[in-house]
Amino acid sequence: MSLNSTPKSDRIHIGIFGRRNAGKSSIINAITGQSLAIVSAVKGTTTDPVYKAMELLPLGPVMIIDTPGLDDVGELGAKRTEKAYNVLNKTDIALLVADGTQGISDEDSEIITALEEKKLPYIIIMNKCDKVKDRYSVEKGMWVSAETGENIHELKEAIARLVPNEDMALRIIGDKLRQNDTVVLVIPIDKAAPKGRLILPQQQTIRDILEAGATALVTRDTELKATLDGMGKKPAMVITDSQAFNYVKTVVPEDVLLTSFSILFARYKGDLAENIRAVKAIEALEDGDRVLIAEGCTHHRQCDDIGTVKIPRWLKSHINKAVEYEFCSGTEFPKDLSRYKAVIHCGGCMLNEKEMKHRIAVCKEQGVPVTNYGIFIAYTNGILERSLKVFPEIKI
Repeated sequence: MSLNSTPKSDRIHIGIFGRRNAGKSSIINAITGQSLAIVSAVKGTTTDPVYKAMELLPLGPVMIIDTPGLDDVGELGAKRTEKAYNVLNKTDIALLVADGTQGISDEDSEIITALEEKKLPYIIIMNKCDKVKDRYSVEKGMWVSAETGENIHELKEAIARLVPNEDMALRIIGDKLRQNDTVVLVIPIDKAAPKGRLILPQQQTIRDILEAGATALVTRDTELKATLDGMGKKPAMVITDSQAFNYVKTVVPEDVLLTSFSILFARYKGDLAENIRAVKAIEALEDGDRVLIAEGCTHHRQCDDIGTVKIPRWLKSHINKAVEYEFCSGTEFPKDLSRYKAVIHCGGCMLNEKEMKHRIAVCKEQGVPVTNYGIFIAYTNGILERSLKVFPEIKI
């Protein structure tokens, strides 16, 4: 991913829903002005959610999600429909495409109910208006024609009006900084670090610091002491990779704020207060209890991988119990969590805010404590209270 491109997780996610052959793919091509989606008269052309990152004026960077038809049939069709509904968990704006020549179907009504329950902003697109003589009023709907282009410009303007006010967006750390502050970022370069680049949370944090008018000073953990000693004044704060907490806490003076990238992201797109409350649940784990370790991305597992190796090792060292582990990664997250006593989740940098909060909500609804990698590491290193001083409004 280019440093100049908007990350998938920070794009407005627009989910396109509807029955087979309602014209979902045609609408995507019409609003984007490109042949992005395959259009076919054969029902069920889209069999899995398809993600397309692009610039959509006047919105800017978006993620278009084309979904399978809601009226797909058979056992395989039911699984495809379930995948379409799962897309709601990461959707910021929903577009329901209905065949205007047939009206609102039962399947359309069912997903409208789901959209209302999730309080998602949506538009009902009555497609094929060029084939309808008498157009009737549809609540939250508008008539368009993907074939002739009628009202497509108006549809794009309507979509833009549904975008939340960006001025209300939470910052990663910039809201806690003053002009000309210096922030030291500790980024270990080891075998787990990607070759030739910084990982996404590091990139985004640097950008947020710069937007605040502050200075980002980047160093490895091995050069941290020399970096701090060579500065003319103490930094406003130090942000470290969670895995270096144990060493970094011994180098950074107590009167300097210290936190981690993962903790910042728990606040940025998750539920920091819930993650803090839940981390203490690890003290009650017993032999045979099952813990789910979840990650929002898929990556090549290293021999000392944080999720599958380090966290189980650290938890064993902390509570000395024979806990059992299960792992999930990418877009898959279990619906039924009854088998788990706790969930430890990554920072979620590759998930958008909607999906990260959905996962936390699922855990809370089922009474399963869910915490975050960085909070877990800070807690087991006895540094959680110190690492949260940057957020005095959060009570432990």
